Amino acid sequence: MSLEDAFADGPAFVPYLAAGDPDYESSLKYVEALERGGADVIELGLPFSEPIAEGPTIQNAVVRSLEGGMTPTRFFEFVEDLDVSVPLVCMTYYNLIYRYGDEPGPRPFVEKAAEVGIEGFVVPDLPAEEADPLREACDEFGLDLVFIVAPTTRGERLDRIMERVSGYVYVQARLGTTGAQSSVSDQTGSSLERLADYDVPKAVGFGISSGDHAERIVASGADGIIVGSALVDIVAEGHENGDDAETVADRLETLARELKDGAVAGASQRPPHPERT
Repeated sequence: MSLEDAFADGPAFVPYLAAGDPDYESSLKYVEALERGGADVIELGLPFSEPIAEGPTIQNAVVRSLEGGMTPTRFFEFVEDLDVSVPLVCMTYYNLIYRYGDEPGPRPFVEKAAEVGIEGFVVPDLPAEEADPLREACDEFGLDLVFIVAPTTRGERLDRIMERVSGYVYVQARLGTTGAQSSVSDQTGSSLERLADYDVPKAVGFGISSGDHAERIVASGADGIIVGSALVDIVAEGHENGDDAETVADRLETLARELKDGAVAGASQRPPHPERT
């Protein structure tokens, strides 16, 4: 299933976890729990030592993953070991993509990602103006390239991003870094209106932490929700408390189901989208 297909039958729930957090075997169970909870796409973080787009929650997850031995090579093994059927997206930073393999540039990384079953990438530190080499490699191997659109992204810059995006566009709900929030940003609706004329699914992330948030965001026009920090918090709490992996996986599945149900409820409150051509 392609990324865009995952949005075809209703609002998509797109959770994020850092691969290998807090250890390899537990992380496999946690990612698989997200699919049981209703995930339509799963974003897997390949940890990088300087995650500039992330708040403290995901920064700490990155540290745990790196301390557990996660590397690009280990990440690809992790993807192969997963028992999931939904599309997987690699979220990482361009330095890791560019330096992988025996030749400079993104092609070796993209080729390996396609081989193990990755369907696309989110690369927060890659400007659209510099993305053509990665876009070309993705086109060669049939992978999508997802861009993040901030509330302040407009005009020619927005056009450049939307010319290169595929799969879905990651709509940043608020300014700042990632992190669970207690309320929905009032910038979400205006961001979605600004993107309405672009024919690609719009998934909103940054700060979503409950089914109520998911419902309100989808009701405002989003095609999907992206949730990271609220799920990573569950992993962190379980790790700090010494809880067994099965218990933590059950908690992740429960929150995932709440978020998916909220998104579905939100879709019932708005007129149907016109069919995409």
